[in-house]
Amino acid sequence: MLSDAILEEEQIAHERAEEGSDASLLEQPLDSLPNLRAPLCLSRQVSLADAIAAMRAARTGCVLVVDHGRLQGIFTERDVLTRIVGERLDLNQSTLADHMTADPETLTLDDSIAWALNKMAVGGFRHVPLLDRRGRPVGVVAMRDVVDHLVELHPQAVLTLPPSPERNFPKSREGA
Repeated sequence: MLSDAILEEEQIAHERAEEGSDASLLEQPLDSLPNLRAPLCLSRQVSLADAIAAMRAARTGCVLVVDHGRLQGIFTERDVLTRIVGERLDLNQSTLADHMTADPETLTLDDSIAWALNKMAVGGFRHVPLLDRRGRPVGVVAMRDVVDHLVELHPQAVLTLPPSPERNFPKSREGA
C-alpha cells in the first residue's frame, strides 16, 4: 500500500516535470546554477587565523579542507560562531584540522537542485561541497546560490511584491 502511494507521488512529480512546471526547474542539475563558485581549498595544517582571513578575502562562507586533492572536511562561518568565538584559542596556533567538520555531506554537479535543497534542509547545511567523479572538490553550492537562481527565474513574483500592511513594523533603532 505504501509503495503504491510512493509510485503515485513519483508519477505526479514526473508529469509536472514534463509539463514544464516550476517543479522541472528544481530537477535541473546543479551545474545549471549560474553563480556556482570555485571552492576555496586549504590544507588541514592551515591556521584558523589564515583560514578566516582567506574566507574574508574570497568573500565566501566556507573553506574545503583537502589533503592531496581529496576532501577531508569543511570549515564554515557557522563553525567560527559556534566553535571559535568565546573560546580561549590562539587562532595562529589552532588549525583547520582541529575545528573542521570531517567527512561532510557532498553532492555532484549532476545532482538536482531539488536534491541539494533537500540535503541542505534536512541536514541544516548552508554550504555543500561539490565533487567530481573522482571525488575531488570542484565547487560549493550555497543556499544563497539556489535562492538567487530562483529569484532570477521569477523576478516578477519575488521582487515586485506590494507592501504588506500587516508587516509594517515600527522602524525604531534597537537599544535607542
